[in-house]
Amino acid sequence: MGRLGKKDISLNKDSVLALMQEIYNELVEQRNTAIRIQNKMLSMMKDPQDMTLIGPVIEKQQKIINDCVDKKLSLSKLQASMWEKSNQSQQENFSIADIDMDDEVIKSLIEKDTDPKNSQYKLK
Repeated sequence: MGRLGKKDISLNKDSVLALMQEIYNELVEQRNTAIRIQNKMLSMMKDPQDMTLIGPVIEKQQKIINDCVDKKLSLSKLQASMWEKSNQSQQENFSIADIDMDDEVIKSLIEKDTDPKNSQYKLK
């Protein structure tokens, strides 16, 4: 199977909401996988000595879960800002500058999700 090409995303309300939904779905999947792995490791623990072997795996899964929660919070802040902005003016198209939000949150979300190593998207 060939590699999927990059997708162009036009910056309008629908495309941004679709991208945020996809990001959210991936976060939910990552979190659920981390919880499953963590629970599997905990069920495999028989003796206290097992904690030395399983502990680092559980710690890594906890970090993944916490990162997913942080990303979901950032995403919800962005969605709230978009919702507020769209209620103020009923326009379909907008720019990132129109959203009253912390510039660092927007910058970090865009950098994470447009990283050429990890993403198949390209902002227009």
